[in-house]
Formats: sequence, structure tokens, C-alpha cells
Amino acid sequence: MKNFIYLPTLICIFTFNYSIYSQDLASLSDDNIESNLHSIYDYDELNLSSVDTIPDYQSKEQKLKLTGTIYKSDGVTPAKDVILYIEQADEDGDFDLVKKDNIKYPHHRGWVKTDANGRYTFYTFVPGNDRRYNQLQQLFPSIKAPSKLEYNLEPFLFHEDPLLSKLCRKRIAKKGDPSRILKPTKKDNILVVEKNIVLLEDAVAAN
Repeated sequence: MKNFIYLPTLICIFTFNYSIYSQDLASLSDDNIESNLHSIYDYDELNLSSVDTIPDYQSKEQKLKLTGTIYKSDGVTPAKDVILYIEQADEDGDFDLVKKDNIKYPHHRGWVKTDANGRYTFYTFVPGNDRRYNQLQQLFPSIKAPSKLEYNLEPFLFHEDPLLSKLCRKRIAKKGDPSRILKPTKKDNILVVEKNIVLLEDAVAAN
């Protein structure tokens, strides 16, 4: 009985700490070479737009359209030219790692840059649970506003995730941002969800 009681608590704690694993993936290498750059910078700026498609999107069953508006810190003014990066596990809850220049990174990732109205759209899929490690369904986002340093957002979770306990939901509602629990709806055979983001007022300026 004690193990049963502790399980939801452990899963909830895991939700807040699992992003550490994800954030470290970009610096993994066979030679233990560490990169000083965040994965958000692994893009070709000339190809960035307000819409991106995560690799293997077309072959996935639970296709997801994640869209929204990024606002400046006032919560009202749309923020243009903001880079939003996400990485995620596959449908089995595993991170499919790709190796390039001795650096390993998640295969399922993508970048967008908001348009003049602050809008962005990702075409991706709902990641799976890995019950071996009580892994929740999560998208790991990072963000960079013009002339500011990048920072990581809390992972986006999913309302229908069977591992997302009531206890964890209550803690998020009390201490965090409850809107990060995504509630997609089915439209034309694709799950669609709106997730707006407000930039931090005290984000550090880049040198």
C-alpha cells in the first residue's frame, strides 16, 4: 500500500526534474565533449519560419497541431521574431537520439520564429509514456526573444495522460502554470491545441 501511495508523488516530482535529462541530451558525446550552446541554436536561421513540422509527423497516429501566440512580458503585446524550440520522446516514450559531430541530440525536435502577430505553429505528435521510468507525456520547450538569452520553459503536459496524477495536477495549479497541461481537441483527424506564452520580464539580455 505504501508503494502505491508514493507512486503518484514520485511521478509528479519526476515531471519537474525530467527536463534536466532532456536539456543535457545535446551535450552528450562519445568523447564526453560538452557544448556550451543550448540546443535552441542548432538551426539554420535562414530557414526559420512561424511553422515547423517535427520529423516523422506524417507516420504518427496521434498527430498534434500545437499553435498559439507569444506575448511580451505585459501579456498583451504580441512578440515577433521569438524563437521557440521543442524536443520530445517518440510514441513509445523513448528519445530517439541522432549523432552528429560526436554530439547526440533528440531526433524529434523543431524550431519556429514567431511572425509579426506573435503566432507560431508546430505540427508534431503526442509523445508516449515510458512506464519503466514513470515518464509522463511531455514536450520540452525553450525560448529566446531578440537580444535576450534563451531559457527553458516548464514541460508541456497532456490532460489525458494516464500517469498525470491528481496530486501532480494540484501542485501545478498551485505553484506553476496550469495552462501547460494541454487539452487538445480532435479536428479533421488531428489533435489541435492552443498554447499561448508570455515572455519573462526579467529575461537576461544577451551580450
